[in-house]
Amino acid sequence: MLCGPYIPIHALSTEDKLSNGNPHPRARRDVVMNRPVPTVLALARVLPLFAVPMLAGCNLVVLNPAGDIALQQRNIIYISTALMLVIVIPVLVLVVLFAWRYRSGNDATYDPEFDHSTSLELIIWSAPLLIIIALGGLTWWSTHKLDPFRPLERISAGRPVDPAVKPLRIQVVSLDWKWLFIYPEQGIATVNELALPVDRPVRFDLTSTNMMNTFYAPTLAGMIYTMPGMRSTMHAVLNKPGNYEGFSGNYSGAGFSDMRFRLRGLPAADFERWAAEVKGGTLPLNTPNYRILVRPSEKVAPIRFASIDPDLFRRILERCVEPGTMCMSDVMRHDQAAGSPVSTARGHGSIPQNGKAEGAIFKSPEEKGSGPNVTKPGGPPPGQNAPGDKRNRDMSMINPLAVPGDPDTARG
Repeated sequence: MLCGPYIPIHALSTEDKLSNGNPHPRARRDVVMNRPVPTVLALARVLPLFAVPMLAGCNLVVLNPAGDIALQQRNIIYISTALMLVIVIPVLVLVVLFAWRYRSGNDATYDPEFDHSTSLELIIWSAPLLIIIALGGLTWWSTHKLDPFRPLERISAGRPVDPAVKPLRIQVVSLDWKWLFIYPEQGIATVNELALPVDRPVRFDLTSTNMMNTFYAPTLAGMIYTMPGMRSTMHAVLNKPGNYEGFSGNYSGAGFSDMRFRLRGLPAADFERWAAEVKGGTLPLNTPNYRILVRPSEKVAPIRFASIDPDLFRRILERCVEPGTMCMSDVMRHDQAAGSPVSTARGHGSIPQNGKAEGAIFKSPEEKGSGPNVTKPGGPPPGQNAPGDKRNRDMSMINPLAVPGDPDTARG
């Protein structure tokens, strides 16, 4: 079975022909069969032609950020890569150098008794150790500096945040399989469309309705998880106007592949006009519309809501959107008022939606009540309190055919 690309006989290289100019025997055979000849050399020549247009269309978004947080994260990638290449490049060079120096036939010195060199040991161990220390320090610094819960200190390099500028607040909800963005200050909401003003700090409050997802806009900042019943926070800023893309980085079911949103960077004036345009619509984001929106759907086109229920995000977070469902904060207050010993543990958002968990372990002594102990063995215990009683002997050997009350048959 032939697996390679085929070329005609006249396109064969010199290596594929005989010295007298006649075609290669394999070529003559394939001419008879009227089939061109596969050649690895031709494949090696053709592949770069396909790679060039493919690489020309690449857009490495992570390495071309539009926000300051993403820019600092990219710089960490560059620094980490450079530090690792300090070890990788010399090792690759030494592999070739050693293979050449100690090749067969060379007169390099060979000492079969060699077993140790202090200088060589210092070089081999100190260089990687210094690299690990540098990477560890960089990781520690960046972990605290770029903590998503930490408010921004700068808009970009050399531009600190103006204390008079209030960060834009956006509430993010991951649905199945779409993204809901609520702008509480503007009183609007969108689905799969996120517009941000350029050079203004943004605070994201994130949660999920059903399962865990990952909010990720590579050109804006790093990934952050969204989880049902819990709220995450992320601070970021966009420094360049333009159209970008965000998506979910955590597999969450059938519609995960198309769980993407459009990220728009707008100048301040254009953002205000965009918000006014959305506000001029007629579709409200109320409880009935949200209950329709929360149903699983795929490849959802952007949707705009001209008004919002101001308490909707809190009820989504506390999982009490459905009528008659108790919110988690109400459950916690109820537990605290009842003196439940598990009310503190439930403060992390693990409370069932329909009230207190069932089971005696979660109930107070008054709720458990009382009843006969059915696990206590019946009848007198084997043996006697008198230390010298013969029935205290051989208690590990009980006769299954013993007659109750008969000391002679109780022993095996």
